[in-house]
Amino acid sequence: MIASGLTGAEAASRLERHGPNALLTHPQQTVLAILLDQMRSPVVWLLGAAAAIAALFGEWTEAIAILAVLVINTLIGFVTELRAIRSMEALRKLGTRSTRVRRDGKIRIVPAEQIVPGDIVVLESGDVVTADMRLVEAKNLFADESTLTGESVPVEKGTAPVPADAIIAEQTSMAHKGTAITRGAGVGVTVATGMATELGLTTKLVIEAADDTSPLERKLAQLTGQLVKATIVVTVLIAVAGMATGRDLVLMIEAAIALAVAAIPEGLPIVATMALARGMWRMAQRNVVVERLAAVETLGATTVICTDKTGTLTENRMTVERLWLPSADYRLDHARGKILDSAGAAAAVDDPLRRTMEVGVLCGTATLKAEDERGAGDPMELALLRLGALAGLDREAMLDAWPERAEIAFDTETKMMATAHERDGRLFVAVKGAPEAVLDAAATIGAAAKAPLTQEAREDWLRHAETLAEDGLRVLALAETAIPLGAKPAYEHLTFLALVGFRDPPRVR
Repeated sequence: MIASGLTGAEAASRLERHGPNALLTHPQQTVLAILLDQMRSPVVWLLGAAAAIAALFGEWTEAIAILAVLVINTLIGFVTELRAIRSMEALRKLGTRSTRVRRDGKIRIVPAEQIVPGDIVVLESGDVVTADMRLVEAKNLFADESTLTGESVPVEKGTAPVPADAIIAEQTSMAHKGTAITRGAGVGVTVATGMATELGLTTKLVIEAADDTSPLERKLAQLTGQLVKATIVVTVLIAVAGMATGRDLVLMIEAAIALAVAAIPEGLPIVATMALARGMWRMAQRNVVVERLAAVETLGATTVICTDKTGTLTENRMTVERLWLPSADYRLDHARGKILDSAGAAAAVDDPLRRTMEVGVLCGTATLKAEDERGAGDPMELALLRLGALAGLDREAMLDAWPERAEIAFDTETKMMATAHERDGRLFVAVKGAPEAVLDAAATIGAAAKAPLTQEAREDWLRHAETLAEDGLRVLALAETAIPLGAKPAYEHLTFLALVGFRDPPRVR
């Protein structure tokens, strides 16, 4: 079955039984529903009653003024929320995806909505996983699971079973809907689709969450109740006092009602709506879409926010923060796109720095093009490509000049990867990996004047790596070697070049 997949007839039968592989969304709100939602406030009801009573007693100026306030208030809230809600609905509808599956013994590309349990799905670097699946084949497979777990670094996947009660972050034999393949290839058997997936369960919790009123709405309702009670008491007292002194009954009733209408703050709802609308527009300028107007005030009353950092507090995009060579310690100024030396001045790209950046650009499988700022592949490799771009290094151009002849994929045992390139009649081997692994395999240090890497120097550089890690950076080591053409690349006789510190930078807006 793994080799041939489901038959077309069986897939159609399962699609009918399990339904499409799609997540539920809130039903689209109609224009009328959005309009009526603006009139739910007790203050609006109170003003409406005041306008009706004023018209009943011939106070047309007062009635028209109150109605004008109600219309303006309703229009502001209606237009603001309509635009926000339609923007959110448009975002949810963006894009459709296709998936490679094995059916009837052939690889077919089908819409993601037609994936069914039991489908054999073929995964490659750059794919977005469209259903929950148990991996049966995995070759150097890494997945970005930040949408589910918040982990910004890709997780290595395999076929070894894990405990049934393992949390999502530990389910290394599973590929989950909504995650992305950053490296390698694999094959998985679909075990859940649509709302039965882990992402679907999260979506269900969001949809089933009960609507609640905001603190402002509750306070306005409380104020309205107090106004109604106070107005009724004052109106009755005035009417009774007037009748007790022998005044005309009809005149006293009219006076009491006029006083009641005058006591109602007609400007309150429009002031509140304008303040909330301004807050909504200011947040929109910072790329935050708020669906409900009252939610803006709720944010202002928030005392505790529970959130994961990746993609929320941070950009979910690794960047190189430090580049520590034997010859110099560099820092990156991403705002200006410059490499700075230890004194904070713009650094010249000398030969050791360029050699180090070349290794970082060559050793990887990620791709980064000028028209696609985010690129595709491992976030750390993309960060190294962006670093190389500061020195004018383009991976495709370098591969044209120095063709890749071999690759040693990253392995959790060696904690390193390497690529070999034909260059000047020899094989130039670019290596990156965990600092302890690279330093253990290195025999010399320094790109320009190679010197023996003593045990004392090795321990010093391990301490440097710990220093970078204590600063919250993820650390890789870069190394190189050259071997004869035709020789098999291996992690031997390496020259240690540098430590690279990566950071997932915080959002500035």
